[in-house]
This record gives sequence, C-alpha cells and structure tokens, in this order.
Amino acid sequence: MLKAKNSFADYKTEGHLWITLSTGQYYPDILPLACELYKPVLVMFGQLLKQSHSSTDFFLSISQVKPQWMRIQLCRVFRKYVSPETPVEMLKKKNSAMKICTQFGKGFRAITEVQHKFASRPIPDETLCAILWEYKDRGKKGYDLTERLFTIFREDFPNLKVVGPERSGKDVLLGDIFSNYPKPKRPVDFVIYDQENILAVGLARYDSDRGGAQEDDRTGQYRDCANEILNYAQKHKLNIKVIFLNDGPGLLLGSMWNDYADLENINSQKIKVVTLRMITERITREWLLS
Repeated sequence: MLKAKNSFADYKTEGHLWITLSTGQYYPDILPLACELYKPVLVMFGQLLKQSHSSTDFFLSISQVKPQWMRIQLCRVFRKYVSPETPVEMLKKKNSAMKICTQFGKGFRAITEVQHKFASRPIPDETLCAILWEYKDRGKKGYDLTERLFTIFREDFPNLKVVGPERSGKDVLLGDIFSNYPKPKRPVDFVIYDQENILAVGLARYDSDRGGAQEDDRTGQYRDCANEILNYAQKHKLNIKVIFLNDGPGLLLGSMWNDYADLENINSQKIKVVTLRMITERITREWLLS
C-alpha cells in the first residue's frame, strides 16, 4: 500500500515525476530565425557606431532610440562590445543613461576599437544573434507557468476567484489588498478570493537551473515573505494561506527540494509548496477554507 503524501518533502523520491519540463529549441536550428530577427538590430548598431565620436556619445545615442524593444537589444549588444561590467538592468532604463556614463564610462572600450571589432564580424553575426536569442524567451517559462496555474484553478475552483498577471503584467502589491500592510510594495503573483474574502496569496516561479547562492537567496526571500504574511494575518485575525508554486528541473538540483520543503515547516497548516502537477492533489477547497 502506497504511503499517503502529506507534505512537499514526501514527493522528493519521485520528484522527477512531479515537475513540468518546458520545451526548448534546438541548436543550430534556431540560427535562421535568430539572424532574421536580430539583423536589423546589428545594422542599426553599426550605423550609430559609425556616427559616434566616443563610446559615451555612442551609448547616449542608443538611449534615444525608439521603440523600446530595439533600444533594449542595442543595449545588450553595447554591453557585449563596449561595457560588459555594466549591470543589465541599468541598461534597460532610458533615464539612467547619464548615470551609467558617469559611473561606468571610464571602463568603456575605446570607440575606435569597438568600430574595428564590429567591422571584423559578419552581418548578421550568427554567434551574437544566438546569444540575443537566449534573451528572447527569458521569463517565458514563468509566464507559461502562471497561465497554466490560472487555468487549473478556474477548472478546479469555479466558485472561487483568482487574480493576478496571467502572463506578463504588474504583480499584485499586498498594500493594495490589505490595509496597513507593513510592506505595501510586497509583490505576489496571485491572490485567491471567496466572494470578498481573501483565502490565499501565492508566488510562482519556474526554475530551469538554479543552485548555489541563487538557491539560498530565493528560499530565504520566500521564508521572509511567508513569515511576514502570516504574522500580519494573525495580528488582524485573518485566515490566509500562502502558496508557493515552483516547478522545473531546477527543483532537482542541490538542496532545492529540501529547502522548499522546509518552508512548509514554518506552518504546515497555512503554507503549501506545490508544482503544477500537485495542485489538484494538494490544494483543495477544504484546505483553503479551513
């Protein structure tokens, strides 16, 4: 007789059967599409590069490009050719251009060297196009996960309401759903309601490949979040559950599965960690209302 599974930890020995694998694309099959998509980016990069008298001037000209998608791609190419130490997130912010030049400009590669290096590569540059292609679907697996989560919840709980960004979109801020929440800008990925009562809040993440410091940071942040929400709920006499939806092969790496299982030990009655395949079995209406 099979032993009943009561906790996330109980699934570990068969963990590979409970995770969802997101499909990918093969190399070099992606190269024709990648080159078609990013050739215009490299052409514009070359045009701006030719017109620039310094690497700082070059970056400032990139920061004025519209639309946003093109500007972000140009920034990624700029980072590869001119300033690999510049944080990616800073490059994405148009209003940070002068700040980047001030803080990192001294480390920019000389414009003449950039021009020489760029001219030595073909257009389109297959290698660079393949690298940019890797950015294209970054986050897509997470969007797929939340979209499927919403579909499952609506099928399993037609009388409950689940809200949040189903793919891309703004996170739900706890300050918008709870009055006087101690950290009003605390983001969550979904909230489950019964009529007007909040039953649960949740975070969703697809882990393709995690480990080391990133693994420790993620579960540490989850632990802080869970304690914060449950302490608020207790103080205000609210019956709220916390759901951590995590999926992907990263769960099988290192101590990840054990670390997530430990989250349930904070309060096994109020917290559940699940993969998509566990939702129907582990997230029940009875538990949400208990």
